[in-house]
Amino acid sequence: MGVPLRQSLKIGAYLARQKLAGREKFPLIVELEPLFACNLSCNGCGKIQYPTEILRKRLSVEAAVAAIEECGAPMVSIAGGEPLLHPEIDKMTQALLDRGRYVYLCTNALLLERKLDRFSPHHRFSWVVHIDGLKERHDESVSREGTFDKAVAAIALAKQRGFKVTTNTTFFSTDSPKTIREVLDFLNDDLGVDQMMISPGYAYEKAPDQVHFLSTRTSQEIFAEAFGDGRRKKWRLNHSPLFLDFLEGKADFQCTPWGIPSYSVFGWQRPCYLMADGYTDTYKELVDTTDWDRYGRGRDPRCANCMAHCGYEPSAVLATTKSLRQSIRAAVGS
Repeated sequence: MGVPLRQSLKIGAYLARQKLAGREKFPLIVELEPLFACNLSCNGCGKIQYPTEILRKRLSVEAAVAAIEECGAPMVSIAGGEPLLHPEIDKMTQALLDRGRYVYLCTNALLLERKLDRFSPHHRFSWVVHIDGLKERHDESVSREGTFDKAVAAIALAKQRGFKVTTNTTFFSTDSPKTIREVLDFLNDDLGVDQMMISPGYAYEKAPDQVHFLSTRTSQEIFAEAFGDGRRKKWRLNHSPLFLDFLEGKADFQCTPWGIPSYSVFGWQRPCYLMADGYTDTYKELVDTTDWDRYGRGRDPRCANCMAHCGYEPSAVLATTKSLRQSIRAAVGS
């Protein structure tokens, strides 16, 4: 099962409006980073490497809402840093829901049980808990023992309270088809999360660990084997079928970096949240002044091994809308 039908219909209507309006570039989802501070020091993330004065900065609710209203994106992924450290994260989330957005609130779940009462279940709201493997592998990835158990307990409580829970798992060169299957089977069958997101790790500039990221070829080989024997169809993966084909090497796309832009305490980030080639104050300036054709595999050496969802899920979604067969595949989640 892929993306929920109600969400697919909303995104389909949004895409149709963009086409009718003649817009060539538009956001599908915004990576909203209201702060960079975090309570973990993960191997694959370099956000907390910013100086103290930057880590103390917080986006106001008003600034966050204004950015989303300006660009018009139908979905928002609130990331960071650790968003639950933001004192008004509940108000920010509710303000975006009140404006009809789908909101994914990303968290490492260390504070989730304590903060859960500040939120209410909503059909357009989902927690996104980072789970980078089973217990030993996850705890090693985030450099703290016990985080896996806390995350699993928090997910169970959130589900018990009626919330939707999605997981987000990044795979590295230390993974194998076996470990991929093990963690996805656990999340899907044992923990019973609503949806799962996956991505091969990408060695972006600030990541402390620059050694264990996957090459494009290795990613394709690992995912092709992991997805074999019909496993892919049974997992509740929150991705379009064509993006999963892309991970397996069955389809290829150019990156669409403008499809999932990033907005943070610095402004709109050029070209995506994994690369920082400058910032703009407005979304219009981001779209109009960025040389988008510079980016992607075969264009920018930094993009050579990137298969991240922020660039290639939009490509897959746009390709899906151009094909009746692929649209049917996406609708039935095959």
